[in-house]
Amino acid sequence: MDLKDKTVVLTGATGGIGAAMASALAGLGANLILVSRDQRKLESLRDELPGDQHVLVAADLSEAGGREAVLSACCNGVDILINNAGVNHFGLLQSQSEQQLRDMFELNALVPILLTRALLPQLRQSTSSIVNVGSGFGSIGFAGYCGYSASKFALRGFTEALRRELADRPINVLYLAPRATETAMNSEHVVEMNRELGNAMDSPQWVASELIKLLKKSSGSRYLGWPERFFIKLNSLFPFIVDKALARQLPIITRAAMAQER
Repeated sequence: MDLKDKTVVLTGATGGIGAAMASALAGLGANLILVSRDQRKLESLRDELPGDQHVLVAADLSEAGGREAVLSACCNGVDILINNAGVNHFGLLQSQSEQQLRDMFELNALVPILLTRALLPQLRQSTSSIVNVGSGFGSIGFAGYCGYSASKFALRGFTEALRRELADRPINVLYLAPRATETAMNSEHVVEMNRELGNAMDSPQWVASELIKLLKKSSGSRYLGWPERFFIKLNSLFPFIVDKALARQLPIITRAAMAQER
């Protein structure tokens, strides 16, 4: 897909990955509808982007009024919807609040479903795309990420079902699964845990470049990182092997989760 002059709705636009995606898309000539809760951050982001056709929508997507605001901004049609907004609360399940768990399921799974449903009539009848930004933890359940993993598993299932439901329409339903990324979503304890476990952390700019590749390919899913892609395949075939491998990491994960609670 040629991105020049395409209208792109990007949620979570002011986050680390979102801002990098906005820069990459605008650099290729896309016209962006940038969605975030923070008006000032949206304005700051817009000022840094090439192009002068970008639209800002400051909205809470967990509320019906917020989704309506996005819909109103899309009155001239949409070529690409990127469901990138998300939240993560790292910690052991027994220590997480009900509100934290509800927040993850709502923003990571329910909001993309509701926003996609609302915008389906606005997607152009020529080839268009929906991209759901998931996670490697949407394929591998990971200790310390019970709620997050479950919400991203749900998003991946939604993507698969919607792709099959829209198979007779010119809409590509795509899935991008980053691994750990260098953003503010990861606390210092998570960064230290990843260092101790030997888990690589990618730059938001690299993740954005992988999004562009996925959009240009216009089909399927893209899982980022090695050996993460290998473990995702292994987990789908022989989960007991991954169980044993991750069990050896549990003391490090538990220590990091307990440090974060303090």
